[in-house]
Amino acid sequence: MILYEYPFNERIRTYLRLEHLLQRLGELITSDSALSHHYALVTLFEIMDVAARADLKADVLRDLDKHKATLVSYRGNPAIQEAALEQIIARLEKAFASLNAMTGKAGLALTDNEWLMAIRSRAGIPAGTCGFDLPAYYAWQHHPVQRRRQDLERWVGTLAPLAEGVVLLLQLLRDTDVPYRVVAPNGQFQQTLPQGRSFQLLRLRIDPKSGLVPEISGNRLMVSVRLMREDAEGRLQPSHEDAAFELTLCA
Repeated sequence: MILYEYPFNERIRTYLRLEHLLQRLGELITSDSALSHHYALVTLFEIMDVAARADLKADVLRDLDKHKATLVSYRGNPAIQEAALEQIIARLEKAFASLNAMTGKAGLALTDNEWLMAIRSRAGIPAGTCGFDLPAYYAWQHHPVQRRRQDLERWVGTLAPLAEGVVLLLQLLRDTDVPYRVVAPNGQFQQTLPQGRSFQLLRLRIDPKSGLVPEISGNRLMVSVRLMREDAEGRLQPSHEDAAFELTLCA
């Protein structure tokens, strides 16, 4: 099954973008090739760009505190497993404390590293990081794998508090509801959202064997899914066949 996710607000959109970049960064760092480590640095710079949003840290702190308050209210509920509840609350408290102790925006400490900032300034230029442009960086790419990886892990460590908070928030959000199966007649599906709940994320799973690609749109009142199929030239065209998929609405 292929999982598609659609955020209902800009805050969750930013969280998903950060998660995507963090996952890519994790895979690139574990590779041994200098090329992978180059793109790990490029990804690190992308994370810094996304994390530069002025209110991002405050948003994450507020969401962590909100989740903690909600979970604390479940203490003493016989339907809730106490040990699991306390474990999640402890994770929220740890993530909040780590991020709150971080000075300034995520990655701010890296901006004082002139060597890294020289690479960052040229990374957006086609072939701007060639050896004749950045000889020190070219030399770094020839360092032993372990030394390069240690450097990358040290730089990435400055982003750890933000990364921990975002990953935990998305995990909790995705666990707020369970998937259910729906059918899109003639390739079209619409659903009015129940009032009184503020949905933040739509998750859609569809069988890749169907060859269908969902185009998702939504707001606080309604979600709409139009199923598409690639033509011979790779362009998406509307499908008019009945098709089923799994849908989860996370509040």
